[in-house]
Amino acid sequence: MAKIKFTKGELKRQRDALKQYQRYLPTLQLKKQQLQLEILQQNNLLLEKASAKDKKKYAARLWAGLLVDLGAEVRKWLVPSSIITGIKNVAGVNLPVFERAEFAEAEYDLFSTPLWLDFAIDALRQIVSLEREAKVLKAGLEILKHELRITTQRVNLFEKVKIPQALEAIRLIKIYIGDQMANAVGRSKAAKRKIELAQLVEVAA
Repeated sequence: MAKIKFTKGELKRQRDALKQYQRYLPTLQLKKQQLQLEILQQNNLLLEKASAKDKKKYAARLWAGLLVDLGAEVRKWLVPSSIITGIKNVAGVNLPVFERAEFAEAEYDLFSTPLWLDFAIDALRQIVSLEREAKVLKAGLEILKHELRITTQRVNLFEKVKIPQALEAIRLIKIYIGDQMANAVGRSKAAKRKIELAQLVEVAA
């Protein structure tokens, strides 16, 4: 604990600080709970996206071999031209939200390519979109976890350090001021007795 002054001014300062800590702590605790809940939800969503991607990949194995001759051509149509994201605010923290992956139009000769190629490109693009969405989710999770660490540190600082220190400072200052007042009363009574005694001696003389 930092050195404290045993004065009424310091007592007021410590009381004001304590009120501020006690008023701010519930807000921090609520933010911590909201972040924890959002992390849980984001983790569940990430698992859902991974499961959906695995199912689509498994289904694609049935016909992926048909693309061997078109491999290089198909791959260029699976690279997103842009990833569109939005912003979601959770407990004062801005998180990226995946909206969609945009792809350039696949241009190819309809007469020299199989009829099912459109279906194959669309299915593979869905897999790519899920991978990019997972990447955005992971980035958001890192932001949430960082903010949770900071918020938890602040909660601990208030709960375990600032509030106990302020309470202890208030207790010590009140004891000191009480002792000083008691001593002052004692000195006053002693001085009064001396005066009274001096008056008695003067009267007796």
